[in-house]
Amino acid sequence: MMRVCIVLVGLLCLLSIEAYEVGLTFLDSAVAQGAVCLDGSAPAYHMDKGFGAGIDNWLVFFEGGGWCNNVTNCLARRDTRLGSSKQMLTTETFSGMFHNKPKYNPDFYNWNRIKVRYCDGASFTGDVEEVDPKTNLHFRGARIFRAVIEDLLAKGMKNATNAMLAGCSAGGLTSILQCDNFRSLLPAITTVKCLSDAGFFINAKTVIGTSHIEGFYADVVKTHGSAKVLSPACTSKMSPGLCFFPQNMVQYIETPIFLINAAYDSWQVKNILAPGIADRKGTWRDCKLDITKCSSAQLNILQGYRQEFLKALTGFDSSPSRGMFINSCYSHCQTGIQETWLRNDSPLLSNTTIAKAVGDWYYERATFQQIDCPYPCDETCHNRVFD
Repeated sequence: MMRVCIVLVGLLCLLSIEAYEVGLTFLDSAVAQGAVCLDGSAPAYHMDKGFGAGIDNWLVFFEGGGWCNNVTNCLARRDTRLGSSKQMLTTETFSGMFHNKPKYNPDFYNWNRIKVRYCDGASFTGDVEEVDPKTNLHFRGARIFRAVIEDLLAKGMKNATNAMLAGCSAGGLTSILQCDNFRSLLPAITTVKCLSDAGFFINAKTVIGTSHIEGFYADVVKTHGSAKVLSPACTSKMSPGLCFFPQNMVQYIETPIFLINAAYDSWQVKNILAPGIADRKGTWRDCKLDITKCSSAQLNILQGYRQEFLKALTGFDSSPSRGMFINSCYSHCQTGIQETWLRNDSPLLSNTTIAKAVGDWYYERATFQQIDCPYPCDETCHNRVFD
């Protein structure tokens, strides 16, 4: 019994060292600007202040959480933490890229590290003035984005030496779609770069050949009035819904940007390739929960998805200002947790951790543009297993 207790205490100690809690800041001043969550509540973020040599460096990271594409779906999330700051937990775990110790986060530990909570349902792109009194839904993500950046500028980011816009999942899409906009809001003398973690969602067909995600994104953009935020260079050539896909607009981004993505992204497999609507008999259920449970036929389809993902990256040129870490794991978001960001068993590409690849790229110590061999060759992967 004593030995079990010692082991448990040791694990708890390890977890407490690898992560810590940061309180929630409500941006009440944004409400007057109409920069509000779906339910009309104030936006919010967690901030751990920079110190020492990092006091003028800023990491602004936008949280993910999918999208709502119509009034029904947005109502379903309006009164949850993804639609209301009233429902958010008042603390957030900071680990990985957010850690304040050099052992766990050598290049960004002393930066001002901010995690912006997601509550608009459209990757911080929406801007619809009208509010239907029947639903009280506010589509104001783009206003939240601007209000948060302006608030941080007032809190010292206007003097930034370095600034990085980052995000995971739907927030990783934010860091792609809003990258040049972020650059324009920062002083010209600031070194500004962007990082997208699991935000490169591709326009792929489902296992039954239907264009599910294309229609879904078109509805998101229409419902939230997102077109005005999207790249004009893209929207002049194709419909705004298609410009929500990074593959159609990434070539127009002028600011340096780094992509971290699994070629077998677990969210994309579950929601783009084999969503429930395209798998009514549940044939893909076990495979989606655990990639080791996929049949050989399903693995062949997943290999095809990887090829399609890599093809979608072709617009992402090989300029040294652009970096990428595309591994062959079954995962989704790898920067915000210690085990995948930087640990002795973290995922590697070219014998390099994500933390080192990003740090080398940001500080221009080395370029990094690596694509992994196909599954299951990479033994460093931390493949997700879902309950």
